[in-house]
Amino acid sequence: MAERSFAKEVLKLRQEPGTRFEGEGILAVTKALLQSGVAYVGGYQGAPISHLMDVLGDAREILDEYGVYFENSASEATAAAMLAASVHYPLRGAITFKSTVGTNVASDALANLASGGVTGGALIIVGEDYGEGSSIMQERSHAFAMKSQMWLLDPRPDHTAIVDAVEHGFALSEASNTPVMLELRLRSCHLHGTFTTRENRRPQMTVEQAMENPKRDVSRIVLPPASFQHEQEKIAHRWPAAVQYIREHGLNETFGPADGEVGLIVQGGLYNTLNRALELLGCSDAFGDTAVPLYVMNVTYPVIDEEIVEFCADKDAVLLLEEGQPDYIEQNLNAILRRNGLDTALHGKDVLPKAGEYTPIAVTKGVAEFLGRYAPELVTGDPAVLLPAGDPRSPFTERVDGRAVQPRPPGLCTGCPERPIFSALKLAERETGVEHHVSADIGCHLFAINEPFNLGATTMGYGLGSAGAAALSSKDAGRRGVAVMGDGGFWHNGLTSGVGNAVFNESDQLLVVVDNAYAAATGGQDLLSSRAILPDRSTNNPIERAVRGVGVKWAKTMPDTFDVAKMRDVFIDALTSKKKGPKVIVAQSECQLNKQRREKPERAAAVKAGKRVVTQRFGVDPETCTGDHACMRISGCPSLTIAPNPDPMRTDPVAAVTDTCVGCGVCGNNAHAAALCPSFYRTDVVTNPTRVDRIRDRVRGAVSERLGRGLEGRAARFESTEAFS
Repeated sequence: MAERSFAKEVLKLRQEPGTRFEGEGILAVTKALLQSGVAYVGGYQGAPISHLMDVLGDAREILDEYGVYFENSASEATAAAMLAASVHYPLRGAITFKSTVGTNVASDALANLASGGVTGGALIIVGEDYGEGSSIMQERSHAFAMKSQMWLLDPRPDHTAIVDAVEHGFALSEASNTPVMLELRLRSCHLHGTFTTRENRRPQMTVEQAMENPKRDVSRIVLPPASFQHEQEKIAHRWPAAVQYIREHGLNETFGPADGEVGLIVQGGLYNTLNRALELLGCSDAFGDTAVPLYVMNVTYPVIDEEIVEFCADKDAVLLLEEGQPDYIEQNLNAILRRNGLDTALHGKDVLPKAGEYTPIAVTKGVAEFLGRYAPELVTGDPAVLLPAGDPRSPFTERVDGRAVQPRPPGLCTGCPERPIFSALKLAERETGVEHHVSADIGCHLFAINEPFNLGATTMGYGLGSAGAAALSSKDAGRRGVAVMGDGGFWHNGLTSGVGNAVFNESDQLLVVVDNAYAAATGGQDLLSSRAILPDRSTNNPIERAVRGVGVKWAKTMPDTFDVAKMRDVFIDALTSKKKGPKVIVAQSECQLNKQRREKPERAAAVKAGKRVVTQRFGVDPETCTGDHACMRISGCPSLTIAPNPDPMRTDPVAAVTDTCVGCGVCGNNAHAAALCPSFYRTDVVTNPTRVDRIRDRVRGAVSERLGRGLEGRAARFESTEAFS
């Protein structure tokens, strides 16, 4: 069950040629694939490209109509290996995944693909996850493109430019027998816009037709001596062919006046940001009518020497906007200019940040400094971001009456089934008196490194939580290393590199597999172990059966992580067991977000139909709560907060539960498992109550009122005694 459905939007993929297509960037990419005659598509979900896989899944019927094969790949490496179909056959294939981590996982297959080359067009669509929207280490795809000599497209954030990049990407790949990477930045993926459609095309050859006519060419297989020849082909044939295609089809663009004393060179993906900076400086308008000559690199690798020389020949200075580090393009341009005898001054990371995202503020400051030095007459705007911090008009001036917004670290959602897992582990450590090294993994559970759990010391990659604890799982250490990974990471990489490795080496570690039924962090996609019944995929394959299949002897499945006391006891058992070899706990409970996505429409429909609907909420009795707040320190639920103490004799605020509570009950379970306090209570909220419900409510109200009168009377007599004593 994906985060959202594109079932309605994919109908636009049937639009007639010449019509105006409106939608999100990933929809435009899918339409471009169909217009390009793609034969097969695969990939692995991951922000910011997750929704592309969801769109393709929802468009399966349309893909089938055109004979396009589609699959959700087990990993990025699986997806990249799919492109082997384009080595011997004129099949256009496309794969997609999150970069740079996806590229890292797929690197072996991609390197072999780039070495042998392709016959059909091979397109790798990578979601460039860089800057403030990123959830990974700050790296770029550029280095991999250079290392394996794959062409890298970075189109302007514009639907027409993106669609053209997809179609040209296939053609460029075929013209140069080289796989092509299409880099879609975060904002390009979710950009809404329009373009004029072209006709959808059936593949020149379908996968079935290729299977009916097997081909092989030993010279394309990466094995010496052929692999030595591949390197020579890249330089002597593939590179010149790529340069020729890029030049002839004008993939890179120029804007603004034909000549000028200064110029700007920019990666295509940064074009919109640059134009906004120029607009603020009075050098352009919102539609890109710039007074400063621009060279837009929609192809950032290879760099086209002739185009750089032509653009820079009549200029005193140029500024290169290259986001991220190292400065690969800047070094390349310096070599091109000097090799061709040009004395044009090249600026880049001397006036722009050396690392980090090129935000509108950073770009505006850098461009202003460059133009102020070489062409101050072009700058007519005075944007507030350039004002000194002390100026009251500056957005960076501290306000006397304002308070700084405190940073909030990422955390688990309200009702998340992973929260009680880490609460139980903390309780188990407290009861055994032993702390453990915890190796974390990629996924929602990585948030446990923060307060209030503070569990997790390292994360080495998706599905590598167990492998990351390998060296710290010595049988002679006296305590066990603990590893955590999600069900997505388990099926992606963890079963072999983690569990299988631990079995083979008789590692004494404890592995916790968080089985929330989906690849939850990437958008709720189904997995091998998901409980959904799907018509064209195999699910309901238990993780415990898989780990026992590779030799794990001690394995237990906890079907309800919200039972904190039982989870704690299972942890204690696993951490103290004398049995040799790795121990595996499969902690099962459905992702709360996906559960709410499924149940909310059902509840709403039932309420509308007049049916009786019961929802649970939890609360804290302020009269009982002592204000100790231990419940928060062991939970961290966003719906658990503080409120003023109703007792005038006590100043500490009491715990309180907000209306965002989803009724998971983990706060109360934590309180009882940790022997904290009895202040938590559960409330059943009944919508469309029956006659019995109303009678029961009146009886309960009467009993409560009568019991309360006695308590109030005793309290009043006590206060009276206090007053006269």
